[in-house]
Amino acid sequence: MTETSTSWWPRITRGERASVHQVLDQLGIGDVAHRHIRELSGGQQQRVFIARAMYRKPDILIMDEPTSGVDVRTRHEVLHLLADLHASGLTILLTTHDLNGLAAHLPRLVCLNRRVIADGNPREVLTSEVLEATYGAPMEVLEHGGMPLVVDHGRMHVQPEGS
Repeated sequence: MTETSTSWWPRITRGERASVHQVLDQLGIGDVAHRHIRELSGGQQQRVFIARAMYRKPDILIMDEPTSGVDVRTRHEVLHLLADLHASGLTILLTTHDLNGLAAHLPRLVCLNRRVIADGNPREVLTSEVLEATYGAPMEVLEHGGMPLVVDHGRMHVQPEGS
């Protein structure tokens, strides 16, 4: 800290502030710029995290489970946002275990288990054989509305009435 400085925080230039507001507006959260992150909804928080990454204008955005812990509506909002960013030329790489929630939104899937098991569009990749090789457990894949639907029988549990 210099003798003339009155703060421990670095000064933010007008240009930097304008860049921040541009990214926030692009992500549809410009109106929450002055609120603390704890005051934001889950979807707004996810957008803030994405904005923080995008501020530096990356060539690729790498995300780990970006829709984990959010409700269905927020998941769709985040996925539509990511689709828009991808359409604008940004490469997006993400990990997920939510195969059904994301299959309709992703143009390409890669299944990994120490090696590439499959790579292609959701219809090509989401097959019983590929998923068993990926997860090591049998999974059934049905078609619903023209999209694959993964049924994990090991996780489906119905409580008998009265228990």
